[in-house]
This record gives sequence, C-alpha cells and structure tokens, in this order.
Amino acid sequence: MKAVSIKEPGGPEVLEWVDVEDPVPAAGEVVVDVVASALNRADVMKRYGLYPLQPGTSPYPGFEVSGRIGALGEGVTGWQVGDEVCALLTGGGYAQKVAVPAGQLLPVPEGIGLVEAAALPEAVATVWPDIVMTAHLKRGETLLVHGGAGGVGTFAVQIAKALGARVVTTVGGLEKAVRARELGADVTIDHRTEDFTEHGPYDVILDVVGGSYLERNVRSLAPDGRLVLIGLQDGLEANLNLAELVFKRLSVHGTTLRTRSKEQKAEIVAQVRDEVWPMIESGAVGLVIDQRLPMSQAAEAHRLMEAGGHVGKILLVDE
Repeated sequence: MKAVSIKEPGGPEVLEWVDVEDPVPAAGEVVVDVVASALNRADVMKRYGLYPLQPGTSPYPGFEVSGRIGALGEGVTGWQVGDEVCALLTGGGYAQKVAVPAGQLLPVPEGIGLVEAAALPEAVATVWPDIVMTAHLKRGETLLVHGGAGGVGTFAVQIAKALGARVVTTVGGLEKAVRARELGADVTIDHRTEDFTEHGPYDVILDVVGGSYLERNVRSLAPDGRLVLIGLQDGLEANLNLAELVFKRLSVHGTTLRTRSKEQKAEIVAQVRDEVWPMIESGAVGLVIDQRLPMSQAAEAHRLMEAGGHVGKILLVDE
C-alpha cells in the first residue's frame, strides 16, 4: 500500500507519499481500507517531532479515517468485511489501509457520505468527553469555545447548543464569525481585536490555545467554573493566580485523546455513538468541511492548515 511518511521532523515538505508494508490485524483489530482521512493539529505536531509515539502506534500521521472493513482480526464480533465505518486512531490514517482496535470503530451515520465521515471521529471524540464527561456542561450554562471555526470548534459549538447551553466563541475575522453564528454561536469574539474576558463570566471554557490564555481563562470563569485545556498552540508555560482557583472553587482539567487507553477510547466511542450520532442523523449537528485534497498532496493540506484560513475540516481522499 501507499502511506504518507515523515522522512524527518520539519515543515510540510517532509511528508512523502511512499510504498510501505500492508498492516495485519492483531487480535481484536480490523483493517480498514481507507477512503479518506482528515487533518488535525496533532498531525502537525507529529510532523515537527513534537508528538512522541506511544509504543506500538503507527509512525504515519492521521488520527481518523473513513472506509470499508477489509479484514477482521481474531475475536472481532459485530462487524463484517465490507462494512462502511469511520474510526478513531492513534496514528496511521494517511494511508490506504490501517489497523484499528474494533472498539474504536463507528458506523457511518445515516445521511452522511463515506468520504465526509472521516471528519467525525477525532473531533467528536474530543468534544464529547471534554465538555460532557469532564466539564459536565449543563443546559443553560455558558460555554466559551476558543477557535470556534476550527475542526474541533465547529463541533463544540453545535453539540453545546444541542445540549441547551449558551455558546460564546473566539474566531479570527468576520467570515469565521458569520460561519460560527450559522452553526449556533450566540456571541462571536474576534480574538485579534477583542478581549474575551469582557464577555464573561463563563461556566465552562474549552481551550485549544494554552500558554498566555491560561490566566485570562481562569480570571473569566464564573464561580464553580471549569476550564478544559486540550491544546498548546501558544506554548507550554503560563502564570496562574492560585487565589482565583481557591476562592471561586474552579477546576482546571488537562486532557488529550492520545494518552487514553484502548478501553477508555472504546468507552468514549460508545457514548459518542449513543449520544452524538442521533444529533448528527437528526441534523442538529452537521459536518463543516473546508476542502478535500488527494492524500498524495498531504504536504499542501498541511500548508493550508498552518495558514489558518480554513473553516472546519480539511480532508485527504485516496484517489
């Protein structure tokens, strides 16, 4: 098969479309014949060598795919060769085939195309556990989503609205603000010209930025507020006034899908199938796809992501 290999840490030019060995399913796994994958910030970090590989994970980028089951490993039940699926991965999605634990498979939702389904697993399996299982967002509460026009943000806005929350989001520019409002955001804040702290307080904040945002996030939380940090785009260190945490009874959670066990991921995927798939099939939550490129042009897709002008997901399609 062919896959996108990272020949050395660096810019998009280090991504190469090369011949590699086909995967073989271990016990409890299936092999998916990949139709499409989708870009995530973690792919960029992996390309730069900033995302350490966990033992036994694929060296190729790509944390979600859609396709058809091509082979079943020993002990797999409930799935058949030929089933159309999308899947949450620990890597290896930029390829024509990938081995996946069966617990990380999802059926393609009704009304969603097989290619488009590649945009679902990573973002939805990030948003649901973060705002529901960790932050316990409640109906009537206010959620601040940083980056509401991104791949994760577009789902966070919609899922929070479907849960009955008031949603505020930061965006970069008028076009992204308009799109975020179309998705259900009650308030949009241009992070280049406005201070999000002036629109608080917030009950829950979902932050993909980190760094210098930490102090302002904590300052703008309401009493008993919850901050969920899922990204580090602005750096790894920040100052924090601990008195804010103590006297307002705040909670700060750091989380990532990457380090969760297969059992934890399977639990998340099961909840997503039960709770979020009905939202998608009813139309309450929709897919936002910026554009599709051939998988062999992964380098160009990474350039587009790093330029930051996209809204929603960028897909890589095996053609």
